[in-house]
Amino acid sequence: MTSERLQKQIQFILEVDKLKQIFRQNHVGDGTRMENDAEHSWHMALMTMLLLEYAAEEVDALRVMKMVLVHDIVEIDAGDTYCYDEDARLDQRERELKAAERIFALLPEDQAKEIWSLWEEFEARETADGRFAAAIDRFQPLMLNYHTRGVSWKKNGIKASQVIERTSQIGKGAPELWELGRAFIEEAIELGILVGDVAE
Repeated sequence: MTSERLQKQIQFILEVDKLKQIFRQNHVGDGTRMENDAEHSWHMALMTMLLLEYAAEEVDALRVMKMVLVHDIVEIDAGDTYCYDEDARLDQRERELKAAERIFALLPEDQAKEIWSLWEEFEARETADGRFAAAIDRFQPLMLNYHTRGVSWKKNGIKASQVIERTSQIGKGAPELWELGRAFIEEAIELGILVGDVAE
């Protein structure tokens, strides 16, 4: 007979399968379709493994990987909030807290507490691990937007100043990645795939 613990874990695993159906504003690398949350989280976990050497401070690789894998689970209920949609961001925290309460509670108590802790640490960006996880989270869509010739930027009328404001936080967790990100932005402006409304 299956234990109650295992039943809860399987229920949670099946619940988070819904991340595959939550589509983001960003497109996959070839620009043919929008990326879903599960793909985004997996991509970030792989990037964490490969780009760990660029962290601004010493970080716990496994903890960061866990953070990036769980950071968007709340979007199953709360939906994907486009980072440049100021109106949608007004109640984002409230929607996501409500989602976290429901979804994380599906797990056994010890694992629910761990995921809560990881999610809150990611959101706060007050630790080295949290800052690096957040840097990866902001670098990944910047990289994809650049390599898809700004398809999401163009679709949503996004300007360089907005992208810089959003992505400059990369520098707090991974300065070299921010240097590359800034180069992406500058080239995007030169190529006309991002509206350059900031002083060069």
